[in-house]
Amino acid sequence: MYKELEKFKNNDQFSFTPEDSLEEKCNATDASGVFLVYAVDQEKELIMVGSTGTVQNNGSLKIKNGGLYEKIVNGHQFAKTGRKYSWPAQMKLENISVLEVVWYQTFDETTKGIPTAVEGQILQNFLDANGRLPRWNVAF
Repeated sequence: MYKELEKFKNNDQFSFTPEDSLEEKCNATDASGVFLVYAVDQEKELIMVGSTGTVQNNGSLKIKNGGLYEKIVNGHQFAKTGRKYSWPAQMKLENISVLEVVWYQTFDETTKGIPTAVEGQILQNFLDANGRLPRWNVAF
């Protein structure tokens, strides 16, 4: 686990196979935060980091409709369709049998982690350690 995530107490995870319904398996809330996607086969490999939610000038949070759940399930990736379609297809292409998705609510009454800043720090640490971004992150 990344130390940046230790302070975020509202978090959970779920596993997903290409045969599963992402809509049914996803247990993320409608809150804002970050999510990490791992390919789990012989080893566990971080393959993507994402986030949702925007902090406004006055310090308030603008939650996009559906928050983390919506971003994970219906966010566009690969074929520009919702992840509920593109993830199973990509998993089959790459022979990934299981994904583990771990999500964190980063902004609430007591903890004020800007979702994109937390995402950026995790990606920076990954880049520093590996010389590249996780393979499902196209750019940051």
